[in-house]
Amino acid sequence: MKRILLTAAAVLAGAVAVVLVLALRKPDTFVVQRSIAINAPADRIFPLIDDFHRWTQWSPYEAKDPDMKRTFGATTKGRGATYAWDGNGNVGAGDMTITDSAPSSHVAIKLNMVKPISASNDVTFTLVPQGAATQVTWAMRGTAPFISKVMQVVFNMDKMIGGDFEAGLVKLKAAAEK
Repeated sequence: MKRILLTAAAVLAGAVAVVLVLALRKPDTFVVQRSIAINAPADRIFPLIDDFHRWTQWSPYEAKDPDMKRTFGATTKGRGATYAWDGNGNVGAGDMTITDSAPSSHVAIKLNMVKPISASNDVTFTLVPQGAATQVTWAMRGTAPFISKVMQVVFNMDKMIGGDFEAGLVKLKAAAEK
């Protein structure tokens, strides 16, 4: 029995060591990015992104927690606009501030997550006209602290967050093409 316990402890220690070594090899920063072509001019799409009140029409996180508490700042669109939320385990809690906004071109946002983990990332939406359509890209960039790197060994962050971005862009497309 003692030998079995020692073997199990050695295997567990080895597995932890492998995860830690793999985590150390992960990059210090990350980027998650998705794009979609929307059959609408940029000036029809831009207000849906630039105004936090309009995110309920397309944000993939709305369906994950319809009961989440939302707090809008005095300004809800354009540079300086703020929005905070507190929701279930699927959406967590945090806040966003629009740091830059160029009509029909791009929106830059500072995203601060409070739970389930604390993180501060930069989010950008870029709109590039392509004939009658517009290419919309949703990207998030940030640093990857060690605990994040450990999680990335087990979970594919690009697929998890990227899947949400894809769903949101499909909803944004539907809202803009109405």
